[in-house]
Amino acid sequence: MASIKVPPLGESIVEATVSRWLKKEGDSVAPGDTLVELETDKITVEVPATEGGVLTQRAKAEGDVVGIGEVLGEIGASGAAVVAPAAAAPAPAAPVAAPPVVVAAPIAPAPMASAEVKASPAARQIAAERGVDLATVAGTGRGGVVAKVDVLGAAPAAPVAAPSAAPAAVPAAPRPVAAPSPNGAAQRETREKMTTRRKRIAENLLQSQHATAHLTTFNEIDMTAISALRERMKEKVEKQHGVKLSFMPFFAKAACIALEEFPAVNAQIDGDTIVYKHYANIGIAVASDQGLIVPNVKDAHAKSVVQIGADIAAVAKRARDSKLSMDDLTGGSFTITNGGVFGSLISTPIINYPQVAILGLHKIQDRPVALDGQVVIRPMMYVALSYDHRIIDGQQAVLFLVRVKELMEDPAAMLLA
Repeated sequence: MASIKVPPLGESIVEATVSRWLKKEGDSVAPGDTLVELETDKITVEVPATEGGVLTQRAKAEGDVVGIGEVLGEIGASGAAVVAPAAAAPAPAAPVAAPPVVVAAPIAPAPMASAEVKASPAARQIAAERGVDLATVAGTGRGGVVAKVDVLGAAPAAPVAAPSAAPAAVPAAPRPVAAPSPNGAAQRETREKMTTRRKRIAENLLQSQHATAHLTTFNEIDMTAISALRERMKEKVEKQHGVKLSFMPFFAKAACIALEEFPAVNAQIDGDTIVYKHYANIGIAVASDQGLIVPNVKDAHAKSVVQIGADIAAVAKRARDSKLSMDDLTGGSFTITNGGVFGSLISTPIINYPQVAILGLHKIQDRPVALDGQVVIRPMMYVALSYDHRIIDGQQAVLFLVRVKELMEDPAAMLLA
């Protein structure tokens, strides 16, 4: 018998949430097979089997919070695990009539449904007892997981297995009492426990607001020149380098140049000391199903626009696939967030603590502007710099943002830098 334990999770991480079991009790496992996924506030950790056998117990359910070293389950020898189900089979043979109807018939379709649909163990059990096809049930749990309450709400009153279904229906009673609906419709509220990652995001944002002297300055950028350059270069860059050229690497490069000129924006406070960083690890805020994460491009100051674009595409893909490493998420010195991809026209981003500044990008929108005494229509973008006023003066913040504006409006100067 081998215990499956929570492994070390990385620097300063002490707990995780059981995100998804990939094996069911009774499944055969080989050494190296991924048994369960754990979600931390930074990354998703896969827990592999250290030896072969059969998964005899899942000690923790999906959604449980676990600490380092806690037992997640047990793996037994293949022979012992196979005997257990065989020995259990004759037991229900005494009451011949009841078990075939209540247990054997409904359980058969359940494995097929669980292979296609994400569902909690309790939901699978109720679905098996009531003969509900999980594929027809809309999941309200995190990531679309079908929960017990979803099955209870979707399950019809079982006509054949009424005696065994009656006890299972008892937990459903609190539903109308907890959230009564005047017209008898489905419940109007759903409660879901915060994941470890969501809790940490909330804590970090609050810490940033409480521990820094937050201030934001704004400017706007005429995107005409950079848009024209991107249109000219994007096909060539994609053919030669396999990189889809977006505006983000241009902003990252402009930020790197501006950070060299205004080092306080790239600094950090350590007690009563200011730490000036002679490198730029640019964090790119990425919205994922698990919440906001900020992987960073290391040493972006030493890279070209195309190299930065390739690195951003790589970390964004790892973020979407939940394959980020601790190195991807640590060591950032300055962050860029782009609410414009979701349609945001203007916002005040929150500093990614312990950094001291963050650049917010927004939607590009055609607007009338005065140019050489004429009113013309130009693609304009509002940009915002939130900064820690404890070490960055207003003048520095404004001039930093003006420098980014100048570089984006005259990209030739940026490419020569």
